Amino acid sequence: MRNSPRRIRSSHTRAAALCAALLLAGSAAPAVAAAPGGTTATGASADAASRSGRGTLVSFDLLYSLEEPEDVTTWLTDAEFDTGTVRYGVDAYQLVYRTVDPYGRPTTASGLLVLPRGGEGRLRPVSFTHGTGVHKDDSPSKQTGGFLPAPPVTYASAGYAGIAPDYLGMGVGPGPHPWMDVPSETTASLDMLRAARAFMPRTGRTLDREVAVTGFSQGASAAMGLARALRSGEDRWFRLGALAPVSGAYDFGGAELPALLAGELEPKSSVLYAAYTLVAFNRLHHLYDSPAEVFQAPYADTVEALFDGAHTGPQLMEGTPDTLDKLLTAHGRDLLAHPTGPMADALRTTDDVCDWAPRVPTRLYMASGDEQATVANTAHCRTALARHGVAAPVVDLGAVDYNGSRHLGSNVRATAAIVRWLDELR
Repeated sequence: MRNSPRRIRSSHTRAAALCAALLLAGSAAPAVAAAPGGTTATGASADAASRSGRGTLVSFDLLYSLEEPEDVTTWLTDAEFDTGTVRYGVDAYQLVYRTVDPYGRPTTASGLLVLPRGGEGRLRPVSFTHGTGVHKDDSPSKQTGGFLPAPPVTYASAGYAGIAPDYLGMGVGPGPHPWMDVPSETTASLDMLRAARAFMPRTGRTLDREVAVTGFSQGASAAMGLARALRSGEDRWFRLGALAPVSGAYDFGGAELPALLAGELEPKSSVLYAAYTLVAFNRLHHLYDSPAEVFQAPYADTVEALFDGAHTGPQLMEGTPDTLDKLLTAHGRDLLAHPTGPMADALRTTDDVCDWAPRVPTRLYMASGDEQATVANTAHCRTALARHGVAAPVVDLGAVDYNGSRHLGSNVRATAAIVRWLDELR
Protein backbone atom coordinates (compact mmCIF):
# COMPACT_ATOMS: atom_id res chain seq x y z
CA MET A 1 0.00 0.00 0.00
CA ARG A 2 2.15 2.83 -1.29
CA ASN A 3 1.60 6.48 -0.37
CA SER A 4 -0.83 5.35 2.29
CA PRO A 5 -1.35 7.08 5.63
CA ARG A 6 -0.22 5.62 8.88
CA ARG A 7 -3.18 3.60 10.11
CA ILE A 8 -4.33 5.31 13.26
CA ARG A 9 -6.24 3.22 15.76
CA SER A 10 -7.24 6.59 17.21
CA SER A 11 -7.20 6.14 20.95
CA HIS A 12 -7.76 9.89 21.09
CA THR A 13 -11.03 9.42 19.21
CA ARG A 14 -12.10 6.63 21.56
CA ALA A 15 -11.60 8.80 24.63
CA ALA A 16 -13.39 11.72 23.05
CA ALA A 17 -16.35 9.68 21.84
CA LEU A 18 -17.29 8.87 25.40
CA CYS A 19 -18.38 12.46 25.83
CA ALA A 20 -19.32 14.27 22.65
CA ALA A 21 -18.93 14.81 18.97
CA LEU A 22 -17.62 18.11 20.22
CA LEU A 23 -14.39 16.27 21.06
CA LEU A 24 -14.00 14.23 17.91
CA ALA A 25 -10.23 14.31 17.76
CA GLY A 26 -9.84 14.54 21.50
CA SER A 27 -6.30 15.83 21.18
CA ALA A 28 -4.57 17.85 18.56
CA ALA A 29 -3.45 15.46 15.85
CA PRO A 30 -0.26 16.37 14.03
CA ALA A 31 -0.85 18.09 10.74
CA VAL A 32 -0.86 15.53 7.98
CA ALA A 33 2.09 15.75 5.65
CA ALA A 34 1.64 15.73 1.91
CA ALA A 35 2.20 12.35 0.36
CA PRO A 36 4.74 12.10 -2.46
CA GLY A 37 3.27 13.94 -5.39
CA GLY A 38 1.63 16.64 -3.29
CA THR A 39 1.77 20.10 -4.83
CA THR A 40 0.44 23.60 -4.56
CA ALA A 41 -1.31 25.79 -7.07
CA THR A 42 1.15 27.58 -9.34
CA GLY A 43 1.06 29.30 -12.70
CA ALA A 44 -2.48 29.75 -13.94
CA SER A 45 -3.98 28.49 -10.68
CA ALA A 46 -1.90 30.99 -8.69
CA ASP A 47 -3.22 33.75 -10.97
CA ALA A 48 -6.75 32.55 -10.22
CA ALA A 49 -5.99 32.46 -6.50
CA SER A 50 -4.92 36.11 -6.65
CA ARG A 51 -8.45 37.08 -7.59
CA SER A 52 -11.03 37.51 -4.84
CA GLY A 53 -13.70 35.25 -6.33
CA ARG A 54 -15.39 32.83 -3.93
CA GLY A 55 -14.44 29.24 -4.55
CA THR A 56 -11.12 30.14 -6.18
CA LEU A 57 -8.59 27.38 -5.58
CA VAL A 58 -5.59 28.70 -3.63
CA SER A 59 -3.60 25.49 -3.13
CA PHE A 60 -3.92 21.73 -3.05
CA ASP A 61 -1.97 18.83 -1.59
CA LEU A 62 -2.22 15.10 -2.07
CA LEU A 63 -2.55 13.87 1.50
CA TYR A 64 -2.66 10.12 0.98
CA SER A 65 -3.62 7.37 -1.42
CA LEU A 66 -5.27 4.05 -0.70
CA GLU A 67 -4.47 2.40 -3.97
CA GLU A 68 -6.63 -0.72 -3.90
CA PRO A 69 -10.12 -1.45 -2.56
CA GLU A 70 -8.49 -3.78 -0.05
CA ASP A 71 -6.48 -0.85 1.32
CA VAL A 72 -9.67 1.17 1.81
CA THR A 73 -11.31 -1.79 3.51
CA THR A 74 -8.44 -2.03 5.99
CA TRP A 75 -8.50 1.74 6.57
CA LEU A 76 -12.27 1.84 7.18
CA THR A 77 -12.11 -1.24 9.39
CA ASP A 78 -9.62 0.60 11.59
CA ALA A 79 -12.09 3.50 11.75
CA GLU A 80 -14.89 1.02 12.60
CA PHE A 81 -16.96 2.01 9.56
CA ASP A 82 -18.94 -0.29 7.26
CA THR A 83 -16.80 -1.59 4.37
CA GLY A 84 -19.62 -3.18 2.39
CA THR A 85 -19.82 -0.41 -0.22
CA VAL A 86 -16.10 -0.26 -1.08
CA ARG A 87 -15.41 -0.69 -4.81
CA TYR A 88 -12.38 1.53 -5.52
CA GLY A 89 -9.14 2.75 -4.04
CA VAL A 90 -9.05 6.48 -3.31
CA ASP A 91 -6.87 9.59 -3.44
CA ALA A 92 -7.36 12.22 -0.74
CA TYR A 93 -6.51 15.91 -1.25
CA GLN A 94 -6.56 18.97 0.95
CA LEU A 95 -7.91 22.01 -0.90
CA VAL A 96 -7.47 25.58 0.29
CA TYR A 97 -9.87 28.07 -1.29
CA ARG A 98 -11.27 31.57 -1.11
CA THR A 99 -14.55 32.19 0.64
CA VAL A 100 -16.13 34.82 2.92
CA ASP A 101 -16.41 35.19 6.69
CA PRO A 102 -19.71 35.73 8.56
CA TYR A 103 -19.55 39.44 7.68
CA GLY A 104 -18.99 38.84 3.97
CA ARG A 105 -15.30 39.75 4.09
CA PRO A 106 -12.79 37.72 2.03
CA THR A 107 -11.04 34.87 3.83
CA THR A 108 -9.80 31.36 3.12
CA ALA A 109 -10.90 27.91 4.21
CA SER A 110 -9.81 24.33 3.67
CA GLY A 111 -11.46 20.99 3.08
CA LEU A 112 -10.99 17.38 2.05
CA LEU A 113 -11.65 16.07 -1.45
CA VAL A 114 -11.54 12.29 -1.86
CA LEU A 115 -11.75 10.74 -5.34
CA PRO A 116 -12.06 7.15 -6.48
CA ARG A 117 -9.11 5.66 -8.32
CA GLY A 118 -10.67 4.49 -11.56
CA GLY A 119 -14.38 4.58 -12.20
CA GLU A 120 -16.19 6.97 -14.48
CA GLY A 121 -14.73 10.25 -15.70
CA ARG A 122 -17.79 12.20 -14.53
CA LEU A 123 -18.34 11.85 -10.79
CA ARG A 124 -21.38 12.70 -8.74
CA PRO A 125 -20.34 14.92 -5.80
CA VAL A 126 -21.40 14.04 -2.27
CA SER A 127 -20.97 16.97 0.13
CA PHE A 128 -20.44 15.82 3.72
CA THR A 129 -20.38 18.39 6.53
CA HIS A 130 -18.88 17.08 9.74
CA GLY A 131 -19.84 17.24 13.41
CA THR A 132 -18.58 19.63 16.06
CA GLY A 133 -14.89 19.98 16.86
CA VAL A 134 -12.95 22.42 19.00
CA HIS A 135 -9.31 22.24 17.87
CA LYS A 136 -8.50 23.38 14.35
CA ASP A 137 -7.24 19.88 13.61
CA ASP A 138 -10.68 18.41 14.41
CA SER A 139 -11.28 18.65 10.66
CA PRO A 140 -11.49 16.13 7.80
CA SER A 141 -8.44 17.46 5.96
CA LYS A 142 -6.25 17.42 9.07
CA GLN A 143 -6.78 13.77 10.01
CA THR A 144 -5.26 10.81 8.16
CA GLY A 145 -7.56 8.22 9.64
CA GLY A 146 -10.48 7.63 11.95
CA PHE A 147 -13.93 9.10 12.43
CA LEU A 148 -13.61 12.47 10.70
CA PRO A 149 -12.46 11.55 7.17
CA ALA A 150 -14.21 8.16 7.09
CA PRO A 151 -17.47 9.40 5.48
CA PRO A 152 -15.84 11.14 2.46
CA VAL A 153 -13.49 8.16 2.05
CA THR A 154 -16.53 5.86 2.09
CA TYR A 155 -18.32 7.92 -0.56
CA ALA A 156 -15.26 8.04 -2.81
CA SER A 157 -14.59 4.33 -2.48
CA ALA A 158 -18.15 3.74 -3.70
CA GLY A 159 -17.52 5.76 -6.87
CA TYR A 160 -18.57 9.26 -5.79
CA ALA A 161 -16.52 12.41 -5.19
CA GLY A 162 -16.41 12.87 -1.42
CA ILE A 163 -16.25 16.60 -0.56
CA ALA A 164 -15.91 17.67 3.08
CA PRO A 165 -15.36 21.33 4.08
CA ASP A 166 -13.44 21.93 7.29
CA TYR A 167 -15.55 25.09 8.00
CA LEU A 168 -14.30 28.60 8.72
CA GLY A 169 -11.60 28.74 11.36
CA MET A 170 -10.99 24.99 11.17
CA GLY A 171 -8.31 23.11 9.25
CA VAL A 172 -5.89 25.75 7.97
CA GLY A 173 -8.49 28.54 7.91
CA PRO A 174 -7.68 31.69 9.93
CA GLY A 175 -9.53 33.00 12.94
CA PRO A 176 -11.98 31.39 15.36
CA HIS A 177 -14.66 28.99 14.20
CA PRO A 178 -18.18 30.54 14.12
CA TRP A 179 -19.89 27.45 15.54
CA MET A 180 -23.52 26.79 14.53
CA ASP A 181 -23.55 29.82 12.25
CA VAL A 182 -25.52 28.29 9.40
CA PRO A 183 -24.99 31.15 6.90
CA SER A 184 -21.18 30.91 7.04
CA GLU A 185 -21.32 27.11 7.11
CA THR A 186 -23.36 27.39 3.93
CA THR A 187 -20.96 29.72 2.13
CA ALA A 188 -17.93 27.67 3.16
CA SER A 189 -19.61 24.48 1.94
CA LEU A 190 -20.74 25.97 -1.36
CA ASP A 191 -17.32 27.48 -2.03
CA MET A 192 -15.68 24.12 -1.24
CA LEU A 193 -17.80 22.59 -4.01
CA ARG A 194 -16.62 25.31 -6.38
CA ALA A 195 -12.99 24.74 -5.40
CA ALA A 196 -13.39 21.00 -5.99
CA ARG A 197 -14.80 21.67 -9.43
CA ALA A 198 -11.86 23.99 -10.20
CA PHE A 199 -9.43 21.28 -9.10
CA MET A 200 -10.97 18.42 -11.10
CA PRO A 201 -9.32 19.15 -14.51
CA ARG A 202 -5.98 18.21 -12.90
CA THR A 203 -7.33 14.70 -12.46
CA GLY A 204 -8.86 14.32 -15.92
CA ARG A 205 -12.30 14.08 -14.31
CA THR A 206 -15.34 16.33 -14.00
CA LEU A 207 -18.06 16.78 -11.40
CA ASP A 208 -21.69 16.20 -12.19
CA ARG A 209 -24.08 19.08 -11.62
CA GLU A 210 -26.32 17.28 -9.14
CA VAL A 211 -24.97 17.23 -5.60
CA ALA A 212 -25.98 14.74 -2.95
CA VAL A 213 -25.87 16.66 0.33
CA THR A 214 -25.39 15.05 3.72
CA GLY A 215 -23.88 15.96 7.07
CA PHE A 216 -23.77 14.86 10.68
CA SER A 217 -24.71 16.66 13.92
CA GLN A 218 -23.57 20.28 13.49
CA GLY A 219 -23.03 19.28 9.88
CA ALA A 220 -26.66 18.25 9.48
CA SER A 221 -27.75 21.87 9.88
CA ALA A 222 -24.90 22.93 7.60
CA ALA A 223 -26.11 20.38 5.05
CA MET A 224 -29.61 21.81 5.16
CA GLY A 225 -28.18 25.29 4.62
CA LEU A 226 -26.11 24.15 1.63
CA ALA A 227 -29.02 22.22 0.17
CA ARG A 228 -31.29 25.26 0.43
CA ALA A 229 -28.67 27.41 -1.30
CA LEU A 230 -28.33 24.92 -4.14
CA ARG A 231 -32.10 24.57 -4.46
CA SER A 232 -32.47 28.36 -4.73
CA GLY A 233 -29.90 28.56 -7.54
CA GLU A 234 -27.05 30.27 -5.69
CA ASP A 235 -24.55 28.51 -7.95
CA ARG A 236 -24.67 28.59 -11.73
CA TRP A 237 -23.39 25.01 -12.12
CA PHE A 238 -24.32 22.92 -9.11
CA ARG A 239 -27.85 22.00 -8.19
CA LEU A 240 -29.39 19.90 -5.45
CA GLY A 241 -29.82 16.22 -6.31
CA ALA A 242 -30.55 14.46 -3.00
CA LEU A 243 -30.57 15.31 0.70
CA ALA A 244 -29.78 13.03 3.66
CA PRO A 245 -28.70 14.76 6.90
CA VAL A 246 -27.92 12.74 10.03
CA SER A 247 -28.75 13.43 13.72
CA GLY A 248 -28.97 17.19 13.45
CA ALA A 249 -29.89 19.91 15.93
CA TYR A 250 -32.27 21.38 13.37
CA ASP A 251 -34.37 23.13 16.03
CA PHE A 252 -31.49 24.29 18.20
CA GLY A 253 -33.47 26.82 20.20
CA GLY A 254 -36.82 25.01 20.27
CA ALA A 255 -35.71 21.43 20.91
CA GLU A 256 -31.97 21.05 21.59
CA LEU A 257 -31.42 23.76 24.21
CA PRO A 258 -34.60 22.91 26.16
CA ALA A 259 -33.60 19.22 26.29
CA LEU A 260 -30.08 20.18 27.35
CA LEU A 261 -31.30 22.46 30.14
CA ALA A 262 -33.86 19.91 31.33
CA GLY A 263 -31.16 17.30 31.90
CA GLU A 264 -32.47 15.00 29.18
CA LEU A 265 -29.07 14.70 27.45
CA GLU A 266 -25.65 13.47 28.57
CA PRO A 267 -24.53 15.91 31.32
CA LYS A 268 -20.93 16.62 30.31
CA SER A 269 -21.87 17.03 26.66
CA SER A 270 -24.55 19.47 27.75
CA VAL A 271 -21.99 21.52 29.67
CA LEU A 272 -19.71 21.72 26.65
CA TYR A 273 -22.46 22.57 24.18
CA ALA A 274 -23.88 25.26 26.49
CA ALA A 275 -20.46 26.82 26.89
CA TYR A 276 -19.75 26.69 23.15
CA THR A 277 -23.13 28.22 22.37
CA LEU A 278 -22.60 31.24 24.59
CA VAL A 279 -18.97 31.81 23.57
CA ALA A 280 -19.45 31.33 19.83
CA PHE A 281 -22.72 33.25 19.61
CA ASN A 282 -21.27 36.12 21.64
CA ARG A 283 -18.47 36.55 19.12
CA LEU A 284 -20.99 37.22 16.36
CA HIS A 285 -24.00 38.64 18.18
CA HIS A 286 -22.70 40.28 21.40
CA LEU A 287 -24.76 38.52 24.02
CA TYR A 288 -22.79 39.76 27.04
CA ASP A 289 -20.13 42.30 27.98
CA SER A 290 -18.27 40.11 30.46
CA PRO A 291 -18.06 36.31 30.73
CA ALA A 292 -18.91 36.68 34.43
CA GLU A 293 -22.45 37.63 33.39
CA VAL A 294 -23.14 34.12 32.09
CA PHE A 295 -20.42 31.86 33.56
CA GLN A 296 -19.74 31.22 37.22
CA ALA A 297 -16.34 31.54 38.86
CA PRO A 298 -13.74 30.24 38.27
CA TYR A 299 -14.85 29.34 34.74
CA ALA A 300 -15.69 32.91 33.74
CA ASP A 301 -11.96 33.64 33.65
CA THR A 302 -10.99 30.68 31.45
CA VAL A 303 -13.86 29.27 29.41
CA GLU A 304 -13.66 31.63 26.41
CA ALA A 305 -10.00 30.76 25.81
CA LEU A 306 -10.87 27.06 25.68
CA PHE A 307 -12.71 27.70 22.40
CA ASP A 308 -9.84 29.45 20.62
CA GLY A 309 -9.14 26.58 18.20
CA ALA A 310 -5.85 25.73 19.90
CA HIS A 311 -7.25 23.81 22.88
CA THR A 312 -8.02 20.11 22.66
CA GLY A 313 -10.98 18.04 23.74
CA PRO A 314 -9.29 16.75 26.89
CA GLN A 315 -8.40 20.31 27.85
CA LEU A 316 -12.07 21.27 27.54
CA MET A 317 -13.02 18.26 29.64
CA GLU A 318 -10.59 19.28 32.35
CA GLY A 319 -11.40 22.98 32.18
CA THR A 320 -15.18 22.74 32.57
CA PRO A 321 -17.44 21.47 35.35
CA ASP A 322 -19.58 18.35 35.23
CA THR A 323 -22.93 20.09 35.56
CA LEU A 324 -24.68 23.10 34.10
CA ASP A 325 -25.45 24.40 37.58
CA LYS A 326 -21.73 24.81 38.22
CA LEU A 327 -21.11 26.43 34.82
CA LEU A 328 -23.93 28.92 34.31
CA THR A 329 -25.09 31.93 36.24
CA ALA A 330 -28.82 32.51 36.54
CA HIS A 331 -28.54 34.99 33.66
CA GLY A 332 -26.59 32.51 31.53
CA ARG A 333 -29.23 29.83 32.00
CA ASP A 334 -32.04 32.30 31.35
CA LEU A 335 -30.34 33.46 28.14
CA LEU A 336 -30.46 29.88 26.84
CA ALA A 337 -33.91 29.07 28.21
CA HIS A 338 -35.70 32.31 27.32
CA PRO A 339 -33.69 33.97 24.54
CA THR A 340 -34.40 37.57 23.65
CA GLY A 341 -32.68 40.23 21.57
CA PRO A 342 -29.53 39.13 19.72
CA MET A 343 -29.77 35.58 21.09
CA ALA A 344 -33.30 35.19 19.77
CA ASP A 345 -32.23 36.60 16.42
CA ALA A 346 -29.33 34.14 16.18
CA LEU A 347 -31.56 31.18 17.05
CA ARG A 348 -34.08 32.11 14.39
CA THR A 349 -31.32 31.52 11.86
CA THR A 350 -30.36 28.12 13.27
CA ASP A 351 -33.95 27.01 13.67
CA ASP A 352 -35.31 27.66 10.17
CA VAL A 353 -33.00 25.22 8.35
CA CYS A 354 -35.90 22.84 7.58
CA ASP A 355 -38.44 25.52 6.72
CA TRP A 356 -38.33 25.10 2.94
CA ALA A 357 -39.05 22.55 0.20
CA PRO A 358 -36.09 20.49 -1.15
CA ARG A 359 -38.16 18.93 -4.00
CA VAL A 360 -35.56 16.17 -4.39
CA PRO A 361 -35.28 12.72 -2.77
CA THR A 362 -34.88 13.44 0.93
CA ARG A 363 -34.32 11.30 4.02
CA LEU A 364 -33.65 12.20 7.64
CA TYR A 365 -31.41 9.79 9.54
CA MET A 366 -31.36 9.52 13.35
CA ALA A 367 -30.89 7.00 16.16
CA SER A 368 -33.34 6.52 19.01
CA GLY A 369 -31.67 7.15 22.34
CA ASP A 370 -29.26 9.75 20.96
CA GLU A 371 -27.61 11.21 24.06
CA GLN A 372 -26.50 14.48 22.45
CA ALA A 373 -28.96 15.54 19.75
CA THR A 374 -32.48 15.03 21.04
CA VAL A 375 -34.58 13.14 18.50
CA ALA A 376 -37.21 15.88 18.79
CA ASN A 377 -34.97 17.84 16.41
CA THR A 378 -35.63 15.34 13.64
CA ALA A 379 -39.36 15.23 14.38
CA HIS A 380 -39.54 19.03 14.20
CA CYS A 381 -37.59 19.03 10.93
CA ARG A 382 -39.90 16.46 9.39
CA THR A 383 -42.91 18.55 10.42
CA ALA A 384 -41.41 21.70 8.95
CA LEU A 385 -40.70 19.97 5.64
CA ALA A 386 -44.23 18.56 5.61
CA ARG A 387 -45.65 22.09 5.85
CA HIS A 388 -44.03 22.66 2.46
CA GLY A 389 -45.47 19.48 0.99
CA VAL A 390 -42.31 17.37 1.44
CA ALA A 391 -42.83 13.89 2.88
CA ALA A 392 -39.35 13.10 4.18
CA PRO A 393 -38.99 9.57 5.58
CA VAL A 394 -37.19 9.30 8.91
CA VAL A 395 -34.74 6.41 9.06
CA ASP A 396 -34.15 5.22 12.63
CA LEU A 397 -30.73 3.57 12.66
CA GLY A 398 -31.41 1.80 15.94
CA ALA A 399 -28.90 0.83 18.64
CA VAL A 400 -25.71 1.90 16.88
CA ASP A 401 -23.30 2.85 19.65
CA TYR A 402 -19.77 3.87 18.67
CA ASN A 403 -17.34 3.82 21.59
CA GLY A 404 -20.17 4.41 24.02
CA SER A 405 -21.99 7.09 22.01
CA ARG A 406 -25.30 6.54 20.21
CA HIS A 407 -24.87 9.96 18.62
CA LEU A 408 -21.51 9.13 17.03
CA GLY A 409 -22.78 5.68 16.13
CA SER A 410 -25.52 7.21 14.00
CA ASN A 411 -22.88 8.76 11.76
CA VAL A 412 -21.05 5.44 11.42
CA ARG A 413 -24.19 3.50 10.54
CA ALA A 414 -25.70 6.18 8.31
CA THR A 415 -22.67 6.59 6.05
CA ALA A 416 -22.89 3.27 4.22
CA ALA A 417 -26.69 3.36 4.38
CA ILE A 418 -26.67 6.67 2.49
CA VAL A 419 -24.30 5.21 -0.13
CA ARG A 420 -26.73 2.35 -0.74
CA TRP A 421 -29.65 4.77 -0.99
CA LEU A 422 -27.79 6.98 -3.47
CA ASP A 423 -26.94 3.91 -5.54
CA GLU A 424 -30.66 3.13 -5.71
CA LEU A 425 -31.36 6.64 -7.00
CA ARG A 426 -28.95 6.37 -9.91
